[in-house]
Amino acid sequence: MLERETSIMTKGYSASDDFDEVDLKLLTFIEDDFDVSLDKLSDELELSKSAVHYRLNKMKESGVIKGITADLNPEPFELDMVAITEVSVTHEKGYSTDIGNKLADINGVEQVYYTMGDVDFMVLTRVQDRNRMNEVIDQMVAIDGVNETSSRFVMDEVKNNPKFMDNFSQE
Repeated sequence: MLERETSIMTKGYSASDDFDEVDLKLLTFIEDDFDVSLDKLSDELELSKSAVHYRLNKMKESGVIKGITADLNPEPFELDMVAITEVSVTHEKGYSTDIGNKLADINGVEQVYYTMGDVDFMVLTRVQDRNRMNEVIDQMVAIDGVNETSSRFVMDEVKNNPKFMDNFSQE
């Protein structure tokens, strides 16, 4: 068995939810392929299948594993038009939550980030064509409190990797 050498405390979790080296390796494996079998995980981690299953369930219950989703390819759906839109808004009490939720509810919006700086939100949108993109931007501008938008259209996707376990040093 691997020894508990590494422990990473995560924001919002108690000391009993610290991650050891085995947890980090387990998360790395499932981040790459959630369909990997318990047998393979058990062999790779040198743990029993029940121990692997227990760790996975603990991480699901604690919110470390937020969900299990398929990574769909947008090309067969012809969702070729991607834009990153900066949104500036009027600053009133609760505006970040209210306007952020309204932006997120627009069909075609994939990601919404509340930011600090010159703009208030960054919105990533993926749609089929210019007409649909115009509709999405019109819906953004129609939200009460939105003052201005500025969009950048993506010409080529260089990197799109939502995996972050590689950011942890597992020395």
